[in-house]
Amino acid sequence: MDDIDRSILATLEKHGRISNDELAARVGLSPSPCLRRVRRLEQTGVIRGYQALVDPAAVGRGLRVFAGVRLIRHARADVVAFERAVIRLPEIIHTHHITGNYDYLLQVEVADLPAYEDFHANRLAALPSVASVTSYVTMKTLSPVQTGAAGPPGSARRRLRIGAWAKG
Repeated sequence: MDDIDRSILATLEKHGRISNDELAARVGLSPSPCLRRVRRLEQTGVIRGYQALVDPAAVGRGLRVFAGVRLIRHARADVVAFERAVIRLPEIIHTHHITGNYDYLLQVEVADLPAYEDFHANRLAALPSVASVTSYVTMKTLSPVQTGAAGPPGSARRRLRIGAWAKG
């Protein structure tokens, strides 16, 4: 991996739908070598995929909650059972196995507080080996991510999303 590969990756992280011609121009290559590098980065797993950043509120997931989960036991079978169950819940956007006060930190997105109360009581707390759940309701998200062309802060082109910090 060289500086051109790093530049390709940085550009694609901010502008995933950029054309190969524009990407090549930004990183100082002609289109054919640029495309070869992108394909190599994809084939070697450096680029794992492309995705759309969807506004959670627009699809009925306007409430974001972080849930710290402690397990009763840490036997391998209990951990595996919990992990298999947690990844089946579509309300859980990200699951992180962490160190510290909790065993797992979950990012949950649901419609509203009553929906989270129902999810917490009837699905999350019922997962295998769950000893306790501590919930943190998000009031505001402060990590801007560019979508499309760059624009000034507050412009229609800027969106807020957790888990991705803009650089620069």
